[in-house]
Amino acid sequence: MTASTTGMSAPLPAPGDLTALDALALSDAIRRGVVSCREVMREFLDRIDRLNPHVNAIIALRDEDELLAEAEEHDRLLRRGQYLGRLHGFPHAVKDLSDAAGLATTKGSPLLRDNIPATDAPHVQRIRNAGAIIIGKTNTPEFGLGSQTYNPLFGTTRNPYDLARCAGGSSGGAAAALALRMLPVADGTDFMGSLRNPAAFNNVIGFRPSYGRVPEAGFIAAPAVAGPMARSVADAAMLLSVMAGPDAGAPLAIEQDPAMFAEALDHDHRGTRIAWAGDFAGYLATEPGLLDLCRSSFQAFEQIGCTVEEALPAMPLAQVWETFLLWRHWLTAGALHPLYVDPASRAQLKPEAVWEVEQGLRLSAHDVYRAEEMRIRWYASVQELLRRYDFILAPSAQVFPFDASLPWPREINGRPMDTYHRWMETVAPWSLTSLPVLNLPVGFDERGLPMGVQVIGRSHADLEVLRLGHAYDQATQWPGRVQPKLP
Repeated sequence: MTASTTGMSAPLPAPGDLTALDALALSDAIRRGVVSCREVMREFLDRIDRLNPHVNAIIALRDEDELLAEAEEHDRLLRRGQYLGRLHGFPHAVKDLSDAAGLATTKGSPLLRDNIPATDAPHVQRIRNAGAIIIGKTNTPEFGLGSQTYNPLFGTTRNPYDLARCAGGSSGGAAAALALRMLPVADGTDFMGSLRNPAAFNNVIGFRPSYGRVPEAGFIAAPAVAGPMARSVADAAMLLSVMAGPDAGAPLAIEQDPAMFAEALDHDHRGTRIAWAGDFAGYLATEPGLLDLCRSSFQAFEQIGCTVEEALPAMPLAQVWETFLLWRHWLTAGALHPLYVDPASRAQLKPEAVWEVEQGLRLSAHDVYRAEEMRIRWYASVQELLRRYDFILAPSAQVFPFDASLPWPREINGRPMDTYHRWMETVAPWSLTSLPVLNLPVGFDERGLPMGVQVIGRSHADLEVLRLGHAYDQATQWPGRVQPKLP
């Protein structure tokens, strides 16, 4: 077994490159006192100072002296025998859609530049309690709308593999920071692929857990969830073990001990059956070469004992897209309505946000009921497929990373996109199911641009999805094999 699966000690790299360690090995080195929290903080801050100006992934970085002082306090805690948890001494930047006490949660909007919360979001509090030191935020599109990370406050996040191209979104800042080893692990959120598309665009891991795995307040299983991102599946599982677990303030939280995600992920996958959804028999527009690259992953799945064959749920995907739009309009209109009704603040919303709200305001109670009814039908259709197969495999995007100056692709392979997010339709169906979905890298096209596939599992089978992903990760090791080469 390797350190990435068991947490056992591993050889350290040469001094000055602690950022090269995977998160589990780094955590182990800190716990054993092989390296200090101050050394770790110093090296990550130096790397951020060198590389972040190229990509604009980490924003609102806190004062260096304050961060080093906090790291020294974490060292003192260790000397007193007070180990806070797996993230003890980790530099961590929170996605700018989630609250971190004392730091502005702007959501990429000038309207919220002074929105400084007094408390952490529940998953951020857990990350902090496990010993992480919050150093700042990661960049996101305005209000998380769209899978291209740009906003009028902080600008555009660029792709580490090609600085002329975008990093995806809405967890684009987190994904780019991970790819450049400016963070050990990262948190993100996902309504429409925001943990999967940017992970695919940046050759890293993004895991959308089952709804309720990471607690959310409320009584509606909305498509949005929080989840982990990392450079290995084992590191993502470790972060999930911190973020997940029941919470009294989250009535729909899953009542399972998250400690299982911190255990070894090794598993025998011989006989595992995987259904390949692809482009849904030509329904989805895809950039040339993308499907072939995704299919190249079959070899690694077969190497670990799986069989992959084409199979689709019975419900037409056009109906699923209609369902997704209803949910998106309804929930976005509710969230942004206070800003929309004031003409002064409305003028500062990007056009896509205004469009979402206006579409939502046209909905009736019958439309909302129909959205739920159609979502139930889609879930049943997917469940029927998962009775015949153990997992479903699908592309994580329909295009490769595109020009960073474009708000969104207007067409794919000659087919026009009729909304700002239609080019990401491949991720939307799985968001509606609330099933666990993992992005795994599949390699690069001839231009050196990354791509990934989604692994969709059965209800609450988060551990099984991570185990399969870990076996694939061990067989391919894409994040470590091909790293960005910035000037």
